[in-house]
Amino acid sequence: MIGVKHTALFLGGLLFGTAGVKLLKSRDARKVYVHGTAAAMRAKDSVMKDVTKLRENCGDIAAEARELNVKKRAEQKAEAEIIEDEGAGEE
Repeated sequence: MIGVKHTALFLGGLLFGTAGVKLLKSRDARKVYVHGTAAAMRAKDSVMKDVTKLRENCGDIAAEARELNVKKRAEQKAEAEIIEDEGAGEE
C-alpha cells in the first residue's frame, strides 16, 4: 500500500513538473519574465539614483565638517597663543 502511494506521488510530481516546464517555456510566460525583469531594472535605476544623491550629500556633510574642524583648531590655537602671551606678560 505504501509503495502504491509513493509511486502515485512520484508520477503526480513528474506530470506536474512536465506541465510546469511547458508552461514556463510558453510565450505568455516569457512576456511575464520580460516585463518583470524590466520592472526590476527600472527599480534598480531608481535606487541607484537615490544612492548617488545620498553619497553626494554625505560627501558635502563631510567636507563641511572638515572645514568646521579646521576653523575650530585655528580658534583654539589663537586662544592658546593669547593665553601664552598673557602668561608671559605676568612674569
